[in-house]
Amino acid sequence: MSPSTLSEPLEMSGPHRWRFFRSGGFDQVRIESAQDLRCLDQLDQKLWAVLACPTSGLEFDSLTLQRIDTDGDGSIRVPEIRAAVRWVCEVLHNPQLLFQPGTELPLDALRADAAAGAPLFAAAHQVLQRLGKPSAAHIGLDDLSDPARLFPPTLPNGDGVVPAELAPDAACAELIGHVISTQGAQTDRSGQAGATQAGLEALLQQAQQALDWHLQVPLEPHLTPHPAPQADAAALSGLQEACALQAFDAVQAKVDDFFTRCRLAQFDPQAEAALNPAEARYTELAALTLHEGSEALAALPLARVRPGAELPLSKGLNPAWQARIATLQQDAVQPLLGPCTALTAAQWEILRARLAARRAWLAQRPATALADWSLAALRGLLDGPTPARLAALIELDCQADANAAGIEALELLLRLRRDLVPLLRNFVNLSDFYGQQQPAIFQAGTLYIDQRSCTLCLRVADLERHSALAPLSGAYLLYCECERPDEAPITIVAALTGGDADEMLVAGRNALFYDRQGRDWKARVLRVEEAPISVRQAFWMPYRRLARFVGEQFRRFAAAREQRVEAQSAAGAAALPAAGAAGVTGAPAAAPAATTAFDIARFAGIFAAIGLALGALGTAFAAILSGFLRLPLWQMPLVLIGLLLLISGPAMLLAWFKLRQRNLGPLLDANGWAVNIRARINIPFGASLTGVAQLPAGAERSLVDPYAEPARPWGWYAVLGLLGLVLALALLLLR
Repeated sequence: MSPSTLSEPLEMSGPHRWRFFRSGGFDQVRIESAQDLRCLDQLDQKLWAVLACPTSGLEFDSLTLQRIDTDGDGSIRVPEIRAAVRWVCEVLHNPQLLFQPGTELPLDALRADAAAGAPLFAAAHQVLQRLGKPSAAHIGLDDLSDPARLFPPTLPNGDGVVPAELAPDAACAELIGHVISTQGAQTDRSGQAGATQAGLEALLQQAQQALDWHLQVPLEPHLTPHPAPQADAAALSGLQEACALQAFDAVQAKVDDFFTRCRLAQFDPQAEAALNPAEARYTELAALTLHEGSEALAALPLARVRPGAELPLSKGLNPAWQARIATLQQDAVQPLLGPCTALTAAQWEILRARLAARRAWLAQRPATALADWSLAALRGLLDGPTPARLAALIELDCQADANAAGIEALELLLRLRRDLVPLLRNFVNLSDFYGQQQPAIFQAGTLYIDQRSCTLCLRVADLERHSALAPLSGAYLLYCECERPDEAPITIVAALTGGDADEMLVAGRNALFYDRQGRDWKARVLRVEEAPISVRQAFWMPYRRLARFVGEQFRRFAAAREQRVEAQSAAGAAALPAAGAAGVTGAPAAAPAATTAFDIARFAGIFAAIGLALGALGTAFAAILSGFLRLPLWQMPLVLIGLLLLISGPAMLLAWFKLRQRNLGPLLDANGWAVNIRARINIPFGASLTGVAQLPAGAERSLVDPYAEPARPWGWYAVLGLLGLVLALALLLLR
C-alpha cells in the first residue's frame, strides 16, 4: 500500500457490520480492517474472548504490554486495550497499516495536523535529525534503540536526572558524583548515571548531620602547648579514632597494673622489691627460648616499678610490650597529648578520660559516608553555591519534558504498529490459537515425549495454584521442570491431546522442551493430571485394566508363595542347630509337632464341588457356544461387535463426553487470565495440538528384526483348538 493510500481515512456509513467466524465452539469476531479498529469501542464486551491478561510470562514483548498497562497493576484489561486502539486511530491517517507486515512507520502516515499526531510527527523528525538522516521517509523501532543518541547526556531531556556530562562546571560535576556515590545512581534517559533533586536533598541533609556530629567532638585542654582546640577537633577522625581506641584497649590493663604497682611502692617502699621480678624469676626465664610473644615474658611488669615512676614510651620497657606501647604513643598519645617520651599517672588518666569521651562520641556517628569528610569540606558543601546551581540545573531538565514525552509516545506507537494486531488476535478473539498459522502468545513452545510433540505448553509461575485450577480443563496435563545451562529453571504445563498414555507418562520421566526461540531445555515430569486422551484409548481401557488386575494378582500370589518358602526355609535352618545341640548334650530332642492326618473325605468333597463348578461353567459355555453356532453366519460378527460394545461402550461414551468438554479457559485462568468464553478443545482440534510419530511418506520399512524373539505358530494352535472345540460340541449335540 502506498503512502498516499495510507493518508486516506475510511469514512463510516451507518452502523459497523461485524463479521464473525465459528471456532472452538463459540463465535469469534474478526479483526481484519481499520474500520474494525475504529469501531472496537462499540463491540459488546460480552463478545470479547478475554477480559484480562498478565503482562509477564507470555511469548510477547513485555515492554509493549507494560506500556499498555497504564495503571501498572501487571494486568491488561479491556479499557486499556480500547484506549490503545483509540489512540492509534487518532494519530494515524489509516490504521490499516497495522495489518501489514513490517515494523517501519511512514512519516506521512502520521496525522501531523491533529493535536494527538503533531507531537509524534515533530518527535520523529527530531529523532531522524539526531540520527543523521533527516530526509528519511520511514522510522522504526531500531532507530530508537540507542538512548544515548536520542537523548544526548549533554542536553536536558525532561526526566529530572542530571548526569555529570550536563554539568556547567567541574564543581557541579563533582557534586553530582558525590550524590551518585552516596545516594545511589539514577539512570538518565541517555543511559548515564545522574543525580536527582531527591538525591541532592538527601546529600545535604546527611552533610548537615555529619557537621553537627563533628562539632560535638569532646575537647580537653592539653597538658603541653599543642594545636588549638579547633584544629584538635579534626586531629582524630574516622580511621584514626578507631586506631587510637584500639591501641589504648590493647595496653590498658597492663598500664593500669604498672601505675598501681608504682602507687603501692610509694605507699610502702619495702614493697618495691617484691613488686619487681626476683632474680630467681630471671633464672627461670634464662632456661627458655624467649621472643616477644612469650607468655612468660609478657607476664613481667611493663617497666621497672619505683615509687611515683613514669611509664617510659620507648626505653626501659618490657620487650613483650614494646611494640604495643609504641603503637599507643603514635596513635593516641601523640595526637591527643603531644610529643611525650614518658607518661605520668595523671597523663594516663587524662588520656583515659579523653578517649572515653571520644568513644561515646563515636557511638553517635551518623550512618553516612559523609561523616568521614572534614569540617572544611562539609562547610564548603553546605555554605557554597554549588548545591543551588545543581538544583537549578535539575529544574531546567524537568522543564524540557515536551520533546522527551514526544519521543516516548513515538516509541509506543512503533510498538503498537508491530504488536497491537497480534495482541488483539489473542485478546478480542483467539484466532492465533485456533487458526494455527502461528502460535498464540500463551504457547511457550513444544514438548517432545513418548514419540509425541505437545504444542499446547504454557509457562507456570505457581505450580500449586495452577495445578489446583487447571484440571478443570479436562485435559491430560504434564507438569515439567525445564533446565538449561546458564538459564533460570522454568516450569511448564503441557496438554497431551493425542495418542495413548499406557501408564508411561509418570512423574520422573525425562523429555525435551523447545521454546519459541528454538532453544532446547532438559525437561523432567513433576506431576501428571490424568484425563481421557482419545476414544480409542477408552475402548481398550477395560481390557487393559483386566490384564493389569490379573497380572497384579499373579504377582501377589507369586510374592506370597516366595515369602512362605523363605519363611519355611528359615525355620528349618533354625531348627538344625537346636537338634544338633540336643544330640551333643544328650538331652532328649523335642517331640516333633503332630502332623495333621489326611482327611480324604474332606478333600473328596472339595474336589467334587470344584468338579460341579467346572461342569456348570462348561455347560453354560457349551450352551452359549451352541447358541452362537446356530446363528446365521452374517449375525455372528454382529454378536461379537455387540459383546465388545457392551464391555467398552460405557468407557468410550464417558470419554467422548469428557473430550467434548475439554476447555482452554482453566489453563489460562490459572495463569492470571480472565477468559470470557468457553474455548473448547474438541477431538479434531485436540488431535492437531499433539503430533504422534509417523513414518515419512514414501519411507522404506524392513520388517526383518535380527533380535526378534523366536516365532511360534500360536495362530495355528488357536485355530486347531477352536476347530477341536467346535467338533466336540458338534458330537455332543448329535447324541
